Parts: sequence; structure tokens; C-alpha cells
Amino acid sequence: MKALLWVNKRFKLPQHPFNMRNNGEKTYAMWQYEKGIDTVKSYLKFTDSDAMFKDKVVLDIGCGAAGKSLFYANCGAEKVYGLDILPQYKDESETLAKQLNLQDKFEFVLGDAAKTDFPDNSFDTIIMNDAMEHVDEPEKVLEECARVLKKGGKLFVNFPPYNHPFGAHLSDAVAIPWVHLFFSEQTLINGYKELVKDLPDGEARIKFRIATDKNGKEYFSYINKMTLKRFKKIKENLTAMQLIHYSEEPLRPVVSLLAKMPVLKEGFVRMAVCVFEK
Repeated sequence: MKALLWVNKRFKLPQHPFNMRNNGEKTYAMWQYEKGIDTVKSYLKFTDSDAMFKDKVVLDIGCGAAGKSLFYANCGAEKVYGLDILPQYKDESETLAKQLNLQDKFEFVLGDAAKTDFPDNSFDTIIMNDAMEHVDEPEKVLEECARVLKKGGKLFVNFPPYNHPFGAHLSDAVAIPWVHLFFSEQTLINGYKELVKDLPDGEARIKFRIATDKNGKEYFSYINKMTLKRFKKIKENLTAMQLIHYSEEPLRPVVSLLAKMPVLKEGFVRMAVCVFEK
């Protein structure tokens, strides 16, 4: 762990909403709202926001504090349901909805994306922005999406693969790129705990990211280590929806060739982007 902490001091932390919230700069919900356009940029190369949201009933899976859900509502959606498994985001999302005068177009729903209470054929659009790598049962989540999506409706999915430079999702405290390739998970857990323990929300961050399995072993429970290879197999086995778009965006143009090489692409693809249609 000492080596991890020593190396980490040599890198500057990227901007992270958890730290911005602690510094009093802005809430997580507002940060999400302001970044809302970034969650759909990858799709705007072949569609537009009206086709995605205007007059649509939308489900935002893994909405977090739902700032992005409210951005979608502001794009002309009829109604946006933000679904998340963490109850602490409800009040923050509803506060921002009122602040933006979008409370009539938004509803926060607490629940598991693999098993929702929505009726069949409920949504015109479902979006999973930076969520596929977090769900416990990705295959079941996609099956549930197919159930609640209307005929002709579309599911938009984008996620950073696990071997992305910050694919471990620890960049609120760990600034080392590809850190999960150089240190064991237990070392990362110990280091992360040490780095956040004195923060105002340190205990909450640890609880959010780390759990203990039935054998008493700690593990990062907030991420499923989704790779491009694993997702390829998942989407190939999905029969309830048709894949109508798939692309892999490189970290930067300069590494675009590396992002196309079978062995290296896992580490140099910034985002996998796909669209399914029912």
C-alpha cells in the first residue's frame, strides 16, 4: 500500500464531483446536469436530441443524483424517470428538479434495474450512460430493458471498459492511470480507505464502493469489471432487441490505431457506444 500512496502523490487528481461537492463548488446533481450534453455526444454523430428525447417517455438507468435525467427532461422529454439503487440521491435530485422547474417532468425511482415495477412497453427511450459497468446482472438488466421498452423504442448504452485508464472508478482519490493493472484489488482497497478516511464523506465513500463477500473478503462492489470482450458476448446473446449501432471511441486520436488492435484495445478505448432497438 505504501508504494501505491507514494506513486499517487506524483499524479494530479482529475476533476471529480465528489470532491467538488466537498469543496462547496456544486452539488453532484448540478455537476451531472451541466455535463448532460457529454452523456449524449457519442450518439449525436448519427441521431439528434429530438429523436432521443422530444415528447418521449424516458428511463435513465443508473441516474445517480439525476442531474443528467433533468438535462434530458430539458431536451423536451414528456417525462423522465431516473432509476437508481441508492436512496441518498432522491432528495438531491428532487431539489434540483424544483430549482429548474422540471419537477412535473421528472420522477426519481428507487430500484434495481434488473427487476423493475414498470409495466411492459412503458418507454420510448432508455439510456444507460456510464451504468453498464456498475450493474450486478448486466444480462438481466438488458432483458428488463427489452421488456419495458416500447416497440420501436431505443436503448442507448455507453460505458468505459474496465481497462480504461480510470476504469477502476477510483479517480476521486486515486489519480494513477491504469492503477488496477499494477496493484492488487486488496492493495487498492486499503489505499482507497487510507486516502478518503479523513474526508467529510469518507465513510460514505467507503460504504459506497466496498463490500464484504460471504467469506469475509472485501471487494469493490460498485463495479462489475465490464470489458469490451465480455460486453461483446452479452450483446451477441441478446435476442429481444436488435443492435443498430456499435462503435468504440479511442482515448485520443493519437492512439486510435491502438484502440483498434485486438490485444491493446481494452486499454485504449475511451467509450463503447451502442444502440439497440426493440
